[in-house]
Amino acid sequence: MSSISARPIRSKSPVSATSRFMTRRTSSRAADRSGGPRDLLQKPGFEPGFCLFKQVVFAYPRGMSALSRARHLLSGCAALALMLWLMPGSRADEPVDVELVLAVDVSLSMSADELEIQRHGYAAALTHDNVLQAIADGAHGKIAVTYVEWAGTTWQRVIVPWTVIANRADAERVVAQLSAQPPNSARRTSISGALEFGSDLFAESGYEGTKRVIDISGDGPNNQGAPVNLTRDGVVRQGIVINGLPLMTRGGLSGAYDVNDLDRYYSDCVIGGPGAFMIPVNDWTQFPEAIRRKLVLELAGPASPQWAAEEADHPPVVLTQDKPAADCQIGEKMWRNRNWMLDSR
Repeated sequence: MSSISARPIRSKSPVSATSRFMTRRTSSRAADRSGGPRDLLQKPGFEPGFCLFKQVVFAYPRGMSALSRARHLLSGCAALALMLWLMPGSRADEPVDVELVLAVDVSLSMSADELEIQRHGYAAALTHDNVLQAIADGAHGKIAVTYVEWAGTTWQRVIVPWTVIANRADAERVVAQLSAQPPNSARRTSISGALEFGSDLFAESGYEGTKRVIDISGDGPNNQGAPVNLTRDGVVRQGIVINGLPLMTRGGLSGAYDVNDLDRYYSDCVIGGPGAFMIPVNDWTQFPEAIRRKLVLELAGPASPQWAAEEADHPPVVLTQDKPAADCQIGEKMWRNRNWMLDSR
C-alpha cells in the first residue's frame, strides 16, 4: 500500500498549506524511502518540527543585527538537521543477510509444557554452532531477528524486539530475553493474523535484509480472521518468504480441532515465496532439532556445508506446492461446526 496525499491548498501561510497534507499509514518499504519533498512532509514528526523551525528562524526580535540574524539562522539550520537525523525513517537501514520473524503459536491447544518446549527449542537453536556458523558465513555476517507469540486475530505479542545476531554473545542476549518472562496462552488460532502482524514488523525493523522471512509454527489450522491462503498470497507479493513448522503433536485441548494432514495444509495454504519450505514435527522430542535445521536452511541455503551436516540421516524438507490439494478453509469449517463445550481453541 502506498502513501496517499491530497494536493495542498494554496495559501499565503506555509504553515496552513503544509497542515493540509493528508497521509495514510503504510507498511511499504518503497513508500518509506521515496524521498520526495511531499514524502518528507508526510514523515512522522516532521510537520510539527518544521513549524517550530520556522518560528525559531524567522521570528527575529526587533533590532537584531545582521550578524546576530546570521547566527540565529545557523542555529535554526542546525536544529533542523538534528531533527531530520532523529526523525523515524530518515537514517539508512542497517544491512543484514536476513530479516527473520519467528512467529510462535501459543493458542490454548498448546499445553504449558509444550509452550516451554517451544521456548527452549528456539533458545537452543539460536545458540547452536551450526546456526551461528550459517550466520557468520553470510555476506554481512549478521541477521536481524524478532520473536513473536500469537493466537487469535487480536493477540500477537512481541517477546524479543528486532535484534541483530552476529555472534554467540548476541544470540545469548536473545535467549536471555526469551527466558525473562513465561509464555501465556490465548484463545483461537489465526495464522492469517500472525502473518499480517509479522509482515508489518518489517517496515519498522530498521534493517535492510537481503531476504525477509516469516518463520511460523503452529499445531492447527486457521480458524479466525481472513482466509489464510489469501493472506499468504498478499504477504508473498511484498517479497516476503513464509516458511512453516507444522506441529503434528497431541496435547493441550486436542481432538476437536486436530487436522491429521496438517503438513499438507501448511504446504498448500500457509507457506509461500521463492524457496519456501516446511519441516513437520510429529513428536515434541523432534522439535529442537527441527528448529535448528530450519534456521540453518533459511540462513545458509541448501548448498552450504552446514545444511549438508544437518541433513545427514534426516528426511528431506517439504517444499511449497504449486497446486493446492488441502482445504484452506478447513479450520473455519471445523469452528462453525464446533462443540460449544470446546470453543476456546
